Amino acid sequence: MRVLLDTNVVLDLFLQREEFFAEVEAIMNMIEAGKIKGYICANSMTTIDYFLTKSLGKDASLSNVMLLLDKFQIASVDKKVLTQAVQECGRDYEDSVIYSSAKEARVDFIITCDKKGFQNSPIKVLSPKEFLSIM
Repeated sequence: MRVLLDTNVVLDLFLQREEFFAEVEAIMNMIEAGKIKGYICANSMTTIDYFLTKSLGKDASLSNVMLLLDKFQIASVDKKVLTQAVQECGRDYEDSVIYSSAKEARVDFIITCDKKGFQNSPIKVLSPKEFLSIM
């Protein structure tokens, strides 16, 4: 099973945001154990670094980025993905890029805490809690 974690889900994990932390940590443990294959959109990596650097400092941010690069596949963002995102763009271009990247990576699920950004996605979109309930 292939799952793409939205940017906000990864930030929930590393910033230990209380509302979603336990569920996201459980998903991360499943990825680390090889029970599911985790993906992150390439353009999410710089956003993750930016917010982690602001909150945790540069060293901690880079350590976490390296952990992600070690544990996750990176869903590519190229001209094709960016063009598809423009053509399919709903309210949010960033979410459209993540969706188009997930589509190209052929993931089974997008896991996000902001499902409204993916309302028209043919890929099943679940909150962390919803995903854990089907596992």
